[in-house]
Amino acid sequence: MNILTMIVVTLAISLLLNLSLKRLHISPIVGYIFTGAVIVFFMDLAQIDNYYLSEVAEFGIVFLMFTIGLEFSLHHLKMMKKEVFVYGSLQVVLTGVFFAYIAIEFFGLDLKTAIIIGSALSLSSTAIVLKVLNSNGDIHRPYGRYSLGILLFQDLAVIPILLMISFFSNPTASVGSLLFNTFISGAIVLIVLFVLGKYATTKFLAYVVDSKTEELFIAAILLIVLFSALLAHSFGFSYSLGAFFAGMLIAETKYKYQIEADLVPFRDLLLGLFFITVGMQIDFGVVKENFFMIGFLTIGILFIKAAIIFLLIVLFSFAKRALKTALALAQVGEFSFAVFALAKANNLIPDQLLQIMIAVVVISLIFTSLAIRYVRSFSDLFFPEATEKLKEPIVSSEIRNHIIVCGYSLLGQKIVKELKRKDLQYIAIEHDRKHVENGHKKDDIVFFGNAASRSMLNSVQIKNAAAVIIAIDNDEKVRLICEAIQAIDKNISIIVKISHASQLENLSDLNIKSYINENESVAKLLVSKAMKCDI
Repeated sequence: MNILTMIVVTLAISLLLNLSLKRLHISPIVGYIFTGAVIVFFMDLAQIDNYYLSEVAEFGIVFLMFTIGLEFSLHHLKMMKKEVFVYGSLQVVLTGVFFAYIAIEFFGLDLKTAIIIGSALSLSSTAIVLKVLNSNGDIHRPYGRYSLGILLFQDLAVIPILLMISFFSNPTASVGSLLFNTFISGAIVLIVLFVLGKYATTKFLAYVVDSKTEELFIAAILLIVLFSALLAHSFGFSYSLGAFFAGMLIAETKYKYQIEADLVPFRDLLLGLFFITVGMQIDFGVVKENFFMIGFLTIGILFIKAAIIFLLIVLFSFAKRALKTALALAQVGEFSFAVFALAKANNLIPDQLLQIMIAVVVISLIFTSLAIRYVRSFSDLFFPEATEKLKEPIVSSEIRNHIIVCGYSLLGQKIVKELKRKDLQYIAIEHDRKHVENGHKKDDIVFFGNAASRSMLNSVQIKNAAAVIIAIDNDEKVRLICEAIQAIDKNISIIVKISHASQLENLSDLNIKSYINENESVAKLLVSKAMKCDI
């Protein structure tokens, strides 16, 4: 079977599985993992270089971390220093030490192998948890913020964990020199990304936007993400960490929401490929031979890890919030595959144990993708009282009952001025950079972006909006915006400015109830003024 046939078969299996699972409200992530498992079971993979496949698949996490970075500026890092550096460090250390102790006492593993396994099990799934929390809006809740902070520290902890494995494989190397080189490398990466993100990137994107060519803007975004990932990797860090810092450093720019909207298709597609490669690592022979052992270990790891996180968070917060955080982070994360792979390459973990741990991780990922969507419902059974009150949201997207203005040309500016005069909350979206800059000079809330993009509209919390005013003259663009809004929620109130009857006919099938006919309104106003003149 050639590569093209294999790709077609893979896409067909993935679509069939995910369409079936969608009916059961099961995450597509499970479908992707099962796709990988089915491919391994029924197809010959000798023609595929798994190394290059896993390299490409990893960029799903790269794009995910970049988009998370866009919502996590330096200001927010200061706000969340307790969640990241206190809760995160305590969780990784306590969980790693406890599992290492169990590995030594109950399974008789040597110290190095036990420490590696404990470190790997302390990590949770950034890809699954953040994707689900983003999709259901829980990323802005306190437990979502706790989960995000701990996950960010875990991603940072991957660096010293991999460094530790390198030290285990080369005991003659100096710990001091390894740490010093890592610190210097990290400082160089941060300085370069900070300078580029703070100064060069904004001017570069402004120049690209002025070309008014959307594909060039997307190409520029991809260049920024991939360059940041490559820069970090060249200094010994993970691709995803470099992408996260790049996103965080340009989070305050006016291009934030449009960048996020344009990256979503790439991110989700590559994340799907990543989880397919996860499923491809399952060895059914090992699973069959150690079925009960794998089941016992999975249940035990999920329970112990959840208990440790719950006991840790409950010391600082509510029991209900601690339970939600524990359930969200109980699984073993995808970065554990990188830890196990490096340990295997350095002969620090037996092959049989490696296959068992891979199966445990995959099952825990499947469990989490199913369970995390119902975290709030499950916690409500034990703690029915409401405790999730966020005093200061992570981003401004917690706004409610606001008015979204699509277009910030002359009419849009006058609409925003009137909304400000009436002290009404609003967000304006504009695709012309000069209009956006003009709005910022007036201290108006204007974001650069394509108002016809559903991702862009979701970014400005359109489901919570009181109404949407479309102040654009382009008939085709107006229709695209209306279609995008109604695809999100048909009950959203839309007010459209029209100038001729044919425009009304073009929009008649969209069931829009509020129109303002520009010519009729002006005609009535002119006649009204004329009637007041002395005759």
